[in-house]
Amino acid sequence: MKLTRRTFLQRTVAASAGLCLPAGLKARAAAKPKIQTIETIPLIYPTIGRFKFFEGPKGRATGRPAVLVKITAENGVVGWGQSVPIPKWSYETLETVHSTISRYLAPELIGLDPSDDKTIQAVLQSNIAPSFSTGQPICKAGLDLALADLNGKLQQTNVAQSWRRKGRDRIPLSWTLNPRTLEEIEGLIAQGAARGYKHFNVKVAPDPKFDLELCRLVKRLVPDGFLWADANGGYDEATALEILPKLAKIGVPVIEQPLPANRLTGYQRLKKQGALPIIMDEGVVSSVELEEFIQLGCLDGVAMKPARCGGLTDARRQIEIAQNAGLMFLGSGLTDPDIALAAALILYGAYDLKYPAALNGPQFIDGSVLQQPFQVVNGELAVPAAPGLGVDIDVGKIEKFRVKI
Repeated sequence: MKLTRRTFLQRTVAASAGLCLPAGLKARAAAKPKIQTIETIPLIYPTIGRFKFFEGPKGRATGRPAVLVKITAENGVVGWGQSVPIPKWSYETLETVHSTISRYLAPELIGLDPSDDKTIQAVLQSNIAPSFSTGQPICKAGLDLALADLNGKLQQTNVAQSWRRKGRDRIPLSWTLNPRTLEEIEGLIAQGAARGYKHFNVKVAPDPKFDLELCRLVKRLVPDGFLWADANGGYDEATALEILPKLAKIGVPVIEQPLPANRLTGYQRLKKQGALPIIMDEGVVSSVELEEFIQLGCLDGVAMKPARCGGLTDARRQIEIAQNAGLMFLGSGLTDPDIALAAALILYGAYDLKYPAALNGPQFIDGSVLQQPFQVVNGELAVPAAPGLGVDIDVGKIEKFRVKI
C-alpha cells in the first residue's frame, strides 16, 4: 500500500501515543469514533440595516454569506461549524470555502480521530499551505469549530469545560455605527438603545474631519458608553498620527487597525506616539505574527475574531499570549451568524472579556438556522452552556438560506 503523507502522520502520532498508553487505555483509544463524513452547505442570510461590508453595486445589500460545515463521526454524532467569508474584508469567498473543504481538506480528514488535534492541524496546514500566515483561515475556522462541537458532544461537555475555564456567562455587546452622514447618527444610536445596548463602536476612516465629528456626537449622546473606533486599515500614517491625539481628547479609548496591515513601521510610530492604545485586527491571523508584532512594538492589544484566525484553537493561544504580555484583548467578529457567534461567545466568556464585544450578527442578520436563535436581552447575549458549542441546528431551516454554487 502506498504510504501517503496523511497515513504517515497518522502512524507517527499513533505510534508515539501508543508507547505511553497502558493496555486498557489503548483499547479504549482504538474504540474512539473516527470522522466518517464532512459536508459543506453554502448559505446566504438576508441582512437588515446598512453595513458597508455587505453592500454591492449601487449600495444594494448582498446578504451575509456563510458555509455550514457538518462533520459526522462513525457513531452518528454530528458536529457543526461555520465559515464566514466576507470578500470586501478578506480574499476568501463562499465559493473558495466550499471548494477548499470539499476538494482538498475533507478527503484528508475523513478517517482521522476528531480529537487528534496535532494530526488534524498538520493535515490542514500541509494541504492548504500558508503564505505570510495561515492559508485560508476563514475556511479552516469552519472545520475547527465543527471539530470543537463534535468533540464536546462526544465527551458530553461544553467546549469551555474542556478548556477547564469558567469566566462570565453573559457578554455585553457593542452596537456598530457606520453612518453615511452625521444626520443619521442619532437615529442609529436610538435603534441600539431601544434593544438595550449601552456601548457603541464606530467605523472611521478615511475622512478625519467626518470621523472627529462622528465621535464627538456619539460621545455627547452616550457619555458613559465604551466608544470603540475601528478604521479597518483606512488611514495613512500621517493622517493617523494627526487624528489619534484628537480622538483621545474626545474620549475615544482605543483605535483599532488604523493603518493597512502591512505598515509595520507605521504601527511602531503610532505606538511610540502613545496617543491611544493601538489595537491590531486584520494583520493578526496566527499567534506567530502576534508574537512578532509584540516583539516589534507595534501594538497595545488585539481584537480577537475566531473566524479570522482559523477558529478557536489558535484564538485561545492569541488571547493567552496577549494576556501574558500585559496587553488588551477586545472581542470582535465578522458579523457572525449562529454557530460562529456561539463559538465567539464561548471564547470570550471563558477568557472573561473585560470590554463590550463588537459581535454585530444580531444587529445586521435577519434569520437563523438554530432551534433556539440567539436573543439579545438588555444589550447582552448569554454564553451557550450545552455540550459542544452549545447550540442545535434546525435542519428544516437550512433550505431557506441554502444557495447553489
